[in-house]
Amino acid sequence: MPPSILVTGGAGYVGSHTVATLLERDDNRYDIVVVDNLSNSYRSENEKKPEALRRIEDMTGSTIHFYANDIRDRAALNRIFENHEIECVIHFAALKAVGESVEKPLEYYQANITGTCTLLEVMREHGVTQLVYSSSCTVYGEPQKLPLDEGHPTGQGISSPYGRTKYFCEEIMKDLCASDQNWKVISLRYFNPVGAHGSGRIGEDPYGIPNNLMPFISQVAVGRLSELLVFGGDYPTADGSGVRDYIHVQDLADGHVRAIQLFQDPRFVGFQPINLGTGTGYSVLQMVAAFEAASGCKIPHRVVGRRAGDIATNYADVSLARQLLGWGASRTVIDMCRDTWKWQSENPNGYKN
Repeated sequence: MPPSILVTGGAGYVGSHTVATLLERDDNRYDIVVVDNLSNSYRSENEKKPEALRRIEDMTGSTIHFYANDIRDRAALNRIFENHEIECVIHFAALKAVGESVEKPLEYYQANITGTCTLLEVMREHGVTQLVYSSSCTVYGEPQKLPLDEGHPTGQGISSPYGRTKYFCEEIMKDLCASDQNWKVISLRYFNPVGAHGSGRIGEDPYGIPNNLMPFISQVAVGRLSELLVFGGDYPTADGSGVRDYIHVQDLADGHVRAIQLFQDPRFVGFQPINLGTGTGYSVLQMVAAFEAASGCKIPHRVVGRRAGDIATNYADVSLARQLLGWGASRTVIDMCRDTWKWQSENPNGYKN
């Protein structure tokens, strides 16, 4: 039986692009096993696998082992580990909307923290001690300095329950690594993933009104939504809208592959956070203008009040990713907008075509 990588939440946006990147590599030696509770991914009634994974199988000629389970289901997780020779885990499974987490904190703590603890316990029971964790720049809270590097304090001034779940999970992993030197954990602190696979076959397809900027813009462009709401026009930025470090999802997926390769270095042990971003901030209104240029579509938009949990500006220092992973973002804002438009224009209803 070949070694396997378990990808939790692998049918979601970043998870599915990482699965595709792993399978597209010429040197891929792993079986890919995905567990996903389908809370934010689409599966048609007559199919066993989510549409994103079915398309990836078609694109790559590979088979993905899929389990429609929640990671809080310990018995189901145990069966997965018993059925496959899992070598490492990439852990995406989590609720992820900042604004929603303010409204539903208990649901976020239950899903994100309890789910992570259950996963870590089952990993320990089966002797699997290599984990790539999907973390977030929200662990830094309100920036004390910019750009944000991995030495910036975490856990201070975090403005949402979502951000606190990521911070708490990192602290749990630090404690676990300190207690047992067999553990190797890389916590990838994402900035703002956007874009889609260059083929246009997979992309971001959120349920309901999008919480993230780019799918909101693209759904306005195809007519699913009438206008973009810009949350906050009075931030201390050049144009009053929030500034973020947007990173192409395929660059992000490449970072996960590099992280797995770092596990092969016998010198690497313990807990290591690494930022994944571009190092450059763009405002919401700049992103709207870039999307209009890339798509040729006018995006009606209206500035409304600030959204709970948001901050004014953040962008990354990514020098540690270059040093440890040999990784850097290669795709531009225009690439991000072009690939988003290709996905949305060819799939105006997302995966429900």
